[in-house]
Amino acid sequence: MSDTKLLFEPFNIGKITLKNRVGVAPMTRISATEEGFVTNKMVNYYGSFAEGGFGLIITEGTYIDDKYSQTYYDQPGIAFDEQAHEWKKVVDAVHSAGSKIFMQLQHTGPLSQGNRFANETVAPSSVQPKGEQLKFYLGEGPFRLPREITIEEIVDVKNSFVDAAKRAKSIGFDGIELHGANGYLLDAFLTEYTNQRNDEYGGTTENRVRLLVETIQDVRKAVGEDFTIGIRISQSKVNDYTYKWSGKEQDAKIIFGTLGKTSLDYIHVTEYKAWKPAFETGKDSLVVLAKEYSQLPIIANGQLEKPERASEIINNGHADIVTLGKGALANHDWVKKVQNGEPLEEFDPEKVLQPTAVIKDFEL
Repeated sequence: MSDTKLLFEPFNIGKITLKNRVGVAPMTRISATEEGFVTNKMVNYYGSFAEGGFGLIITEGTYIDDKYSQTYYDQPGIAFDEQAHEWKKVVDAVHSAGSKIFMQLQHTGPLSQGNRFANETVAPSSVQPKGEQLKFYLGEGPFRLPREITIEEIVDVKNSFVDAAKRAKSIGFDGIELHGANGYLLDAFLTEYTNQRNDEYGGTTENRVRLLVETIQDVRKAVGEDFTIGIRISQSKVNDYTYKWSGKEQDAKIIFGTLGKTSLDYIHVTEYKAWKPAFETGKDSLVVLAKEYSQLPIIANGQLEKPERASEIINNGHADIVTLGKGALANHDWVKKVQNGEPLEEFDPEKVLQPTAVIKDFEL
C-alpha cells in the first residue's frame, strides 16, 4: 500500500477547506421527479457519501433553464426557486455529515435525449451529433440535428448559468462546477467539428474557449469572490469516446492557460485513465498539462479508485484532489475503508439497481 497520508489531509479550494482530498465525481442520474425536483432517494444517496467520509461531493449535472438545457427526463433542475428549495435537503444532509458539496451546472447543447420544455436542440453549429442516444437513459436512435444557437441565445445561456449559480449559493452549496466536458454545450463550443461558426465564438482555439471564459466571468461577478467556482474539462464525449484535441499540447496550452487567467478556483480534468499520456505524441497526462498551463488547483478523475493510484497522483503533485465514480458507487464509505485498511468492494453494475452512471459516459 502506498502512502495515503496526503490523500486524507485537508485542502483549501477557493475559500473553503475540504477535510480530505477525496471527492465523489458527478454522475448522471435520472431519479428526480418529472418536474425536476429532488427526491428522498437523492437525499439519501448524496448523504451516504458524506457519511462515508468523502470530503467533497459534486452533484450530477443539473439543468439550468426552462429552454434547451435539460438532457434527460427525470433529471434534476435548478431553473426555478422551487427546485432550488428542494436541493437544500441534499445540502443539509451532506453538511450534517461534515462534507462539502458543489453543484454541477449543465447545459446539454446538442446531446439532449429528453427535454420537457423543448422539442429541438441547440448547438454552436447545425452539425449532426455522432453516435446514438444512450439506451441506459431511455434514449433511442440518433440524436436530433441541432439548430445553430444565435448570439442573443448565447447571452441567455450565460444568464441562465448565472441565475442557477446564484440559486445554488442561496441554499448553501459550497460552490458550483460548470460542465465544460463530454460534448455538452460548453464543450461543443470548444470542439472543432461541432463548432463551425465564423464569428467571435468559432474558428481558432482562442475563440472556441471564449464562451467558457465569459460564463466564468459572469458567474464570478454574480456570486462574489467567496464562492467556489470550477469547471470540468474532458476530451472525450458521451457520443465520441476517443476524441482528442487536434492541436494536442498546443490546444492544451491555450485552453488551460486561458482558463487559468480567469477567476476559477479549480479545473476538474476527466480522462479514461487520468495518469495516461493525453496524446500519442507526448508523455504528459491531461492532468499534468492542466496543472502546468493553468497553475490552478486540479481535480483528477479517471479510474483512480485504487488507493495506490489515487495517492500517487496526489503525492507526485500532478493533482490536488481526486474524484471517484465507480469506486464510490461500489464503496460509499471508500474513505473510511481505506483509512481503516479494510478491503474495498469491486464495482458491479448489476448491484447498481437504480440508473446512476454510464461508465462509457464518464471516465470514472
